Amino acid sequence: MSAGPRSIKASKSAKSSSAWRAEPLAIFCLAVWLTGMVCVAVVATQNFYTIDRLLGSSPSQQFRSAVTTLDSVETPGHPVARDFLRYLSAELNRLYFQYWNVAQTIVGILTLWLVTKIPGTNRAKWCIVGMLGVSLFMMLVLTPPIISVGRSLDFVPRESPPPEVVAALRKFGLLHVTYTVMTLINLILGILSTIWIQKPQVARPDLKIVS
Repeated sequence: MSAGPRSIKASKSAKSSSAWRAEPLAIFCLAVWLTGMVCVAVVATQNFYTIDRLLGSSPSQQFRSAVTTLDSVETPGHPVARDFLRYLSAELNRLYFQYWNVAQTIVGILTLWLVTKIPGTNRAKWCIVGMLGVSLFMMLVLTPPIISVGRSLDFVPRESPPPEVVAALRKFGLLHVTYTVMTLINLILGILSTIWIQKPQVARPDLKIVS
């Protein structure tokens, strides 16, 4: 026996209600994900630029005096104030990226779960699967060597460096470029997912009434 019009209408109504609740939550999670990517990138970049700004024109007299005192030490190999500040910023960035990698994986899993409840969003679903794959690659493959290689370069003189330091700098630069490219890919996939969630595919054979 075929399902009656009332049962099909009730099933359609339940699915529509579930999709209505899941859609704004999925879009919100994607917004959090995309915003987090941009914020982490901006914070990481500004941490280093702020050092140069402060060293160039800090409004604090105490800070300028501390920098002058530290830079006046003439012991060979003694790090100057800029080295200390860059080390602090680098450690903060490493911490931020580790926390963000975990956070975006959790947000990604939640987003994928929500999108599976919205009919006609297969394209968005596969985009989010791709975003999760990229995020896991960044967390498990890229971040550990970025941290280890970066720490090996802390307080290393950059003027006339030995060959092993040059090799480490190249590796560190390549890792950072790869991380940046992966982040841009996730941004593009996230924007496409947001569009496709709001414009789902119309074809839904499961909602047709069979007489």
